[in-house]
Amino acid sequence: MPPAAPECDNAAMTYQPVSEALVPESCDLLIEARHVVPIAPRGAVLEHHAVAVRDGVILAVLPIAEARARFEAKETVSRPEGALIPGLVNAHVHNPMTLMRGVADDLPLKQWLQEHIWPIEGAIMGPDYVADGIALAIAEMLRGGTTCCNENYFFPDVQAATYRRHGFRARVGLPVIDFPTAWAKSDDEYFDRAGEVHDQWRHDALIATAFAPHAPYTVSDDNFERIRMLADQLDVPVHLHTHETAQEVQQSQEKHGQRPIARLDRLGLINDRLIAVHMTQLTDAEIALCAARGVSVVHCPESNLKLASGFCPVAKLLKAGVNVAIGTDGCASNNDLDMFGETRTAALLAKAVADDAAAFDAASALHAATLGSAKAMGFDHLVGSIEPGKQADLACVDLSALETQPLHHVLSQLVYATGRHQVSDVWIAGRAKLRDRILVDMDLDGILANARQWQARIGAVKVG
Repeated sequence: MPPAAPECDNAAMTYQPVSEALVPESCDLLIEARHVVPIAPRGAVLEHHAVAVRDGVILAVLPIAEARARFEAKETVSRPEGALIPGLVNAHVHNPMTLMRGVADDLPLKQWLQEHIWPIEGAIMGPDYVADGIALAIAEMLRGGTTCCNENYFFPDVQAATYRRHGFRARVGLPVIDFPTAWAKSDDEYFDRAGEVHDQWRHDALIATAFAPHAPYTVSDDNFERIRMLADQLDVPVHLHTHETAQEVQQSQEKHGQRPIARLDRLGLINDRLIAVHMTQLTDAEIALCAARGVSVVHCPESNLKLASGFCPVAKLLKAGVNVAIGTDGCASNNDLDMFGETRTAALLAKAVADDAAAFDAASALHAATLGSAKAMGFDHLVGSIEPGKQADLACVDLSALETQPLHHVLSQLVYATGRHQVSDVWIAGRAKLRDRILVDMDLDGILANARQWQARIGAVKVG
């Protein structure tokens, strides 16, 4: 069909082309929702808006009527009772340990780790265990609206391949610890294998890497210095448990004459690459140092509560300007990967710790579970908010259920009342991963069968 003739103004004898806005723009996906919660700006809720997606990237966020006029979509998903949010970002996980859910409950950290977790891992850890545990975790995370995680475990090569196979976004930790494991037998082998995994995945669209030294009490000064040098060279974060318990701090003072943060600062690791997990034992001076250096803190409230590790001073961290993220930790100490539940616990606990009902309000908590976590991981240019140019990692929550009615305030309802069972749809890079509560392209029966096999194998391990 020939193009329309230009409009003519006979008096002026000038020609004006027909507006290009009258020609629909193509897109792959148009998601229409009753509420769109973009996260940036913080606290915003857009009513009756749509998100247009092409090639996995968000093109536009605009009112539904305007979206229908502007775009011709290959697929339109309409959720008239839904709240569309960025996919939740779990900033600290040990996802292979999903297969150890509930094996050693109601124990303090040291006894739980040394007398149960490490002996079981020594008996069963290997590539199949890692792959099957991560597949189970991915299914659980997707059904709960999580689209990205920060992984910290062994066999990062298997982790990366498994996340990639299922189209899940992850930053995979390159483990370093001062004793032999099934992954590596010596310091040099840990670093050699870390370099190999990083090189293999350095240009992938979904998978990135980080150094993951276990903790200050299991990593030497020499290895920390080596990590700092390589992290700078490779431009990757350092993902580390630290200041998790009072006992850890005391042992550091006895062995090194310094608290863990002071020791890490001496070794050059207190900087904007550091993803500091737990951080329950902090002085005001340590909080100020973290703020000045750009450290991100990952708050794992339910794991900390269950292991009686202590309380992260979230309100003080935020007031000082520290970026706060939220993580579930692993299923062996949580015992789930429910980011809605974790965010609710984080918000409530922060108020009690600060003795301030206004501390860590709903908007701040949801920000921490999305853009704050993405920033901690170095992914905030990609995900964590619903903005044009970012990856279309999105989750839709059905707020029509009686548990979230009446609906006075969307953000409050999402943080304080919503359950993960209300997540209806999930997309990663614009690809549907959950549709009407049904997982897309995942063999749920096979995942469950594998989990039952591991239940029998782990149950046969002698511990204690």
